[in-house]
Order: sequence, then structure tokens, then C-alpha cells
Amino acid sequence: MSETIGEWSWVGESQRLDVTVSKGHELASLNGRWGLPDFGRLLDGLSVRRLSRSLVQGSDSVTCELRLAGGHHFQMIGAFTDNANAQGVLVEQSLSDDVVDGPGPVLVPVFQPILSLTTGRVVGFEALARWPEDEEKTSNQHQGFEDQALASNMLIHASEALTTWRALPGCESIFVQVNLTSRDLVDDTLVDLVSALISGHQLGAGTLRLELTEQAALRDAERAVEVATALRDAGAALVLDDFGSGHSSFLWLANLPADSLKIDADLIAQVETPRVKTILEALTLLARRLGMHTTAEGVEDVEVLGVLREIGFDYVQGFGLGHPMTLASSAAFLKEHAKNA
Repeated sequence: MSETIGEWSWVGESQRLDVTVSKGHELASLNGRWGLPDFGRLLDGLSVRRLSRSLVQGSDSVTCELRLAGGHHFQMIGAFTDNANAQGVLVEQSLSDDVVDGPGPVLVPVFQPILSLTTGRVVGFEALARWPEDEEKTSNQHQGFEDQALASNMLIHASEALTTWRALPGCESIFVQVNLTSRDLVDDTLVDLVSALISGHQLGAGTLRLELTEQAALRDAERAVEVATALRDAGAALVLDDFGSGHSSFLWLANLPADSLKIDADLIAQVETPRVKTILEALTLLARRLGMHTTAEGVEDVEVLGVLREIGFDYVQGFGLGHPMTLASSAAFLKEHAKNA
């Protein structure tokens, strides 16, 4: 059984693919005007070749089975209106019982708000992955999925969420942050995917922000700096996550072209301890001198916001300010928060 989920059109002269997917559908992240190379980076290798043959070297009709890098199947069906241009519909495929859609269960993307300590307004969200409540988190199948496709899926979902938020009044500069792991840093497709998402969704520079921990990057520090630089050149911003935990290195801070520091929640929990407060004051001052923003994470008590503001933090995040929520809830949260800010 198949379902039409959207439309597409191809302009041969400009080599542009326009995609419109029904609002709210999980493939709505494909919406936009894409160059063929950028759109192809969202697909697996065989799909890229099929798409190129269908549109660039195609005949009168188009019937092209495609698969996203994260595993989701769909079809482009249509026809050429003349020698160069084509149009048609997108159809979601129902897979047969012996075909698995990707290497594991589908994760639920949720978004936790990040607030400005200066204005009190929501300035961004962190994208987080949650298993459905009825799924076992510890299964080997889930671990395989997490290793192979988590970052690409979360980047796609986060980019789609960003376009939704930016369409709301006064939210043009909002940002979203996505976590990367050490495995992601050695994935040769990461920079191309980020570049394709920024270009395809016309995201503003620095609005897609990638969180990276030193512990993950130190497995191959030279490679981490190389990839981080390429990601920043592609238009993404970089956030050093969990700074202050483990063995945070000032050499690492000097070498990585990061835009922001996210201070570890364990330090924030002790913010009213004199020694910890002094350390946090030094860190926020250092970050400011380096042209970086600072975020206090793990804030559960709104009573400490005044202290964090006094110390010099730019942003705050935590359960005391907003729990992770669905995309629909986050848009409603933004609208409501704008009224009360």
C-alpha cells in the first residue's frame, strides 16, 4: 500500500529539484529547492545514481525508488513535460515484511529550549533523540541504529524544525544544536550532509550548531580540528559541550574554532559555592575575550538565574526552564513565550 506525501519538479536548465512534502510528515525535511549534488547527499549511494539517471539521463517517465541515508524509503513518480523539465509526486512505500526500514527503530526527536539571560526570550533549542516509550533502550539492535544513523537523522530533523521555527514572527535568528560523537567525526559524509542541509533549507550562518565534547574529539584530535574547521566553513557553528567536566584542556580550547562554550551541569549545580562561582566567572570572562558565547546547562532552579546573569552567562538551559518537547509543542512554546517575555 502506498501513500502520496508530496510533489516534486525538476528544472533541467538550472539543475534544480523543488520538493514539497505534506506539513508534519517525517519526510518534510526534504522540502526546499535543491541542487542535485546537495539532495544526493541525503541519499544512499545507489539512490544517488538512480536519481541522476532518471532526471539527467531520463526518458519520458520517471519512476525512481529512493532511500535516505537514515534508511527511509520513498518513490519519485512523474514524467517529463518537455526535453529538460519534469514533475510528479512523492510516494511513501510500504515495505514488505522481509525488509527493515533502516538498521533499527525510529527515534523520536525532541527539542529543549535555550533562553537568553539578557532578554529572557527563547533563542534556540537543543535537538535530542528519544526512543518511543515502549522500546527497550538497551537492545543491541538499538545500539547499531544509534551508531550508524543517529547523527544524520537528527541533523535532518533539526534542520526541518529550524525552518518551522524561523517562519514564526520574530524567530528569524533562532538556532538549533545537535550533538556529535567521535564516530561522527570520522564519517566522510558529515561535512557534505551539513553543507547540503544549510544550502537546501537556506539556513542562516551559525543557526545550525553542532555540539562536540572534548572526550569524543580527543580520540583523533587532529582529525577533529580538521572536520570542525570544515563544518564551520560550511556555515555551521560549533559548541564545546560539557566544558568543565573530565579533563577540559585550554590547548583544546585554543585549537578548536568553536563559537560557544556549554558549561557542565555538575558545575552549574554548585554555582552558589564560592570557589565554583569564581571558576565560572573566570570561564565566562575567558570565553567572552575569545569571542565565544556561554551556556549554563542543567538549570533546574530558576532562583539561580540572577547569579548566572551576574557571573556573565549568555544562555541557560534546563528542566527548570523547559523540558524536551515535540516539534509541535516547541512551536506553541515559542509563541506563548514571546507573549510573556
